[in-house]
Amino acid sequence: MGRVHRSRIHKSQRDIHRASRTRARTRDLDQIQLIDLDPKNRAALEAQPLDFEKPGLAQHYCVECARYFETDVALRSHWKSKVHKKRCRALKEPAYTIEESERAAGLGREEKRTSPSTLMPTAV
Repeated sequence: MGRVHRSRIHKSQRDIHRASRTRARTRDLDQIQLIDLDPKNRAALEAQPLDFEKPGLAQHYCVECARYFETDVALRSHWKSKVHKKRCRALKEPAYTIEESERAAGLGREEKRTSPSTLMPTAV
């Protein structure tokens, strides 16, 4: 007798549930771009007061990844990591705005649309 073929549905559902947990949720890219990377906010985040509840007393913070680290050595090694570099590359792209999503759905402003009669040339 051979082995029964499995559809592997359970594993894929488990991965989706793990990804949607809010326990380990970090800030989204648009929040980091619009709020945290502002020079005033960035300086405040990098020079935070001592907080005994956060890792490393909140003294070693990566603004791009929105993560705290225990030591300065851990933060410096994080800056060299592939995860940090990938996040920085993603932050260079502009944030997806509500106006852009509305234009993609066809809900843009009427004066910006071109009428179909101007697109097709008239037959002579």
